[in-house]
Amino acid sequence: MVGARIRELRLEQALSQEALALESGLSRNMIIGIEWGRKSVAYERLWDIADVLDVPVSQLLLPPDSAATISPYRGGRRPMGG
Repeated sequence: MVGARIRELRLEQALSQEALALESGLSRNMIIGIEWGRKSVAYERLWDIADVLDVPVSQLLLPPDSAATISPYRGGRRPMGG
């Protein structure tokens, strides 16, 4: 559930998995694994991810609002409006 919420927040901010990984100090494979529930995230790393997403850690622990419907984007931050 935490991974799905991280994915939801990342997509809302038009942030790629690679950009989130680089800014949080995690690998892209780790971000993918967390988002898809295949890897657990260290407690301390939640703060790094929350900092990049500019949300309190408590926001990462909420259930996702809905299933992600936006396709993956691999070019850093997605241009606004598109």
